[in-house]
Amino acid sequence: MIFGTQTSPYLHAQLSVGQVMAQVIYALVPGTLVLLGWFGWGVVTNLLLSLSLALLLEALMLKLRQRPLALFLTDYSALVTGWLLAVALPPYSPWWLILIALVFALVIGKHLYGGLGYNPFNPAMVGYAAVLVSFPIEMTRWPNPELTSMAQLSFEQTLQQVFLGGLSYWDGLTQATVLDTIKTHLRLGETVSQISQGSQFGWLAGHGWEWVSLAWLAGGLWLLYQKIISWHIPLALIGSLTGMALIFWLLNPESYSSPLFHLLSGATLLGAFFIATDPVSASTTPLGKLLYAGGIGCFTYIIRVWGSYPDAIAFAVLIMNMAVPLLDTYTQPRVYGTKGRFGS
Repeated sequence: MIFGTQTSPYLHAQLSVGQVMAQVIYALVPGTLVLLGWFGWGVVTNLLLSLSLALLLEALMLKLRQRPLALFLTDYSALVTGWLLAVALPPYSPWWLILIALVFALVIGKHLYGGLGYNPFNPAMVGYAAVLVSFPIEMTRWPNPELTSMAQLSFEQTLQQVFLGGLSYWDGLTQATVLDTIKTHLRLGETVSQISQGSQFGWLAGHGWEWVSLAWLAGGLWLLYQKIISWHIPLALIGSLTGMALIFWLLNPESYSSPLFHLLSGATLLGAFFIATDPVSASTTPLGKLLYAGGIGCFTYIIRVWGSYPDAIAFAVLIMNMAVPLLDTYTQPRVYGTKGRFGS
């Protein structure tokens, strides 16, 4: 009897890469709209510049690598990277800062490793970390939401600042982030309760940032509902960061911020649902995901409290990206019918 050869019964994904990335973009919309409401036209210019430059750089690299443009441009991965950078960078960022961040993200962090599916590091965080280290002044100039809303700063003034840096009174419209402010004042000997009485603080975190974070949470829950991401990474990241913040806050509430403050300020929830869950650079096994995200939460707290940078999601993600091959190797589920974890 002659037996015919057949291919393996591979599982087929229900969604294409483009459909998955489109869902991520939909989930980013609520947080982006809240940012727009607080910071005005600067969010629009960030987004338009970042998305257009991301597509141009992606097309250029695909052309140089002799890859089909239509196939890879329509997977929307470059748009997701551009969108994440647009909301992570300070609104009203100069055009050259956005361009440099995207060059590091797409050219160095993605295509030099072989393109989508081969990059060991999260491209958006590669770009963000590069400009944060290289241009700390520009990266810490977040606009004051009370002075830079659409009613306060026109679109023409926004374009002037973004492309020419021509607003003579711009320094008076900017401020440090609430994470940076609280770290600086704590080092000067003030207590958390004294610092939180300032106008820069809202009801739980920075002025306006609670609502931005809750909007990221809403988008993240949509991704969970659509089964674009699993619960492992968001829960482990939020849980580890909350656990560390709770321990030190209970020990000394006047020297350490509350867990709610750490969750609702900075990029915590954006990182938990949209950045750490990158399917390429994150761990892929159930246990590996928990360890990977737990490490991100721990490193985020350590760098926020004792490090030189106010927020640490980017650095924490990149550090744990390096550990992913090791985690995936030693957390493989046991193969059914065998004794060893690796099927031996």
